[in-house]
Amino acid sequence: MKKHLISKKSDKLLIFFSGWGCDEFEFEHLNANSDVLILYDYSDLNMDFDFSKYKKFDLMAFSAGVFTASVTDFDFKIDRKIAIGGNPYLFDEKLGLSKEIQDILYNITAENADDFARNYLVKTDEEWEKFHHSKRTLESCKSEFDSLRELYTLHKQKIKDIYDFALIGEYDKIFDITAQKEFYGTRLKVVPNSRHNLFFRINSYEQIYDL
Repeated sequence: MKKHLISKKSDKLLIFFSGWGCDEFEFEHLNANSDVLILYDYSDLNMDFDFSKYKKFDLMAFSAGVFTASVTDFDFKIDRKIAIGGNPYLFDEKLGLSKEIQDILYNITAENADDFARNYLVKTDEEWEKFHHSKRTLESCKSEFDSLRELYTLHKQKIKDIYDFALIGEYDKIFDITAQKEFYGTRLKVVPNSRHNLFFRINSYEQIYDL
């Protein structure tokens, strides 16, 4: 995986496992009170980072990142672990991405990318005005999708339900909301009038906890 550090010279670190196809530019509108380590492009699960200078940690995982975070081992205590728009069983027929959604994701093109984002990722005009795609190529995203399928098969038995609580948009079209309610139970909060990507209705990472 790739990484990007936002440094605030803090002794606290937010470890942010972003979603499929993402990069740091997709979230550049978000402010932070702590350092933020943005992880993306899950062509592999190797993470080379020195965590030793930090004293406190939070973990936030979005979409496909909910799976990758669940199979990543940390040798330190993480105070809060939140899943956003997904669960660890990414390619499970019931809990994860349906075959129809997988086909839609895999066949995003330069011509239909905006239509997909407007219809699947954000709900309101205000969110759409903020929205911007990552700077990755479509070829990179497709390669990552293939890698995620392979990694899921390889690490499926290692998946852990690590999350303290979870958020999902009321009108999420990527993951079935009924299945997420069954998986998370009382840990799940449904965010009204929203779709899959909740980050364009907020201005800081900390605001995600108040949705």
